[in-house]
Amino acid sequence: MEKLPIIYVVSDSVGETAELVTKAATSQFNGSDIFIKRFPYVEEKVHIDEVISLAKLDNGMIAYTMVKPDMRKYINQRAAEEGIYAFDIVGPLMDQIQRACGITPLFEPGLVRKLDEDYFKKIEAIEFAVKYDDGRDPRGILKADIVLIGVSRTSKTPLSQYLAHKRLKVANVPLVPEVDPPEELFLVPPDKCFGLKISPEKLNHIRRERLISLGLSDNASYANIERIKEEIGYFEKIVSKIKCPVIDVTNKAVEETANMILNQYRKSFPKS
Repeated sequence: MEKLPIIYVVSDSVGETAELVTKAATSQFNGSDIFIKRFPYVEEKVHIDEVISLAKLDNGMIAYTMVKPDMRKYINQRAAEEGIYAFDIVGPLMDQIQRACGITPLFEPGLVRKLDEDYFKKIEAIEFAVKYDDGRDPRGILKADIVLIGVSRTSKTPLSQYLAHKRLKVANVPLVPEVDPPEELFLVPPDKCFGLKISPEKLNHIRRERLISLGLSDNASYANIERIKEEIGYFEKIVSKIKCPVIDVTNKAVEETANMILNQYRKSFPKS
């Protein structure tokens, strides 16, 4: 039996795609001892020359994922000159897509990985928002990128979820006069906290509608205007102590409030 070749997997990014496709192909040769060696982040032609030299020395072959046309052309040319088989994994498909839709590719290495990382960051942020919703676990306050505080029915939960889709970890804390706020709330940098303010009349309307939707009487103390004013007074006392930004959500959609929070947060933490 002939000695099976070493396959050099070459990529201008991490090389996971190239290695996965190569392994899928080699898996069809049961019992074959095919050695795969990965060369990631090949961005210079001198690096291609090094791989070509190794492949020639080992009588190997090359499988590669490179998106820049000049690098694809160079590795093909050099491999042909040295009599080495080089297989372009993504290039032909990119060319066909370009012909089909008439759109020029970005030619930017590592986009798949970037998209994957963004996706998993989003999922992580969504799970975080659920776990630390409504003051469920105060430990989340110190782990959060953003902490929302406000009385009941000021859109804390939908805002947390909206911001989570922007890959931000958000905890929210309800403020109730009879319950002391968690100590962690006063340990967070004030610029990470956002108080959600609302007019008593608007909150009264929202709470009454909520009670009716639950089949309850809208005369409950939860929707009593004097009780609401007491809660808002308590909220103002706490945010004044924290010295955090306050946003009036009275007549704002969730998206509008979220964009205000995002803009302010990014000014305070530009690298986040």
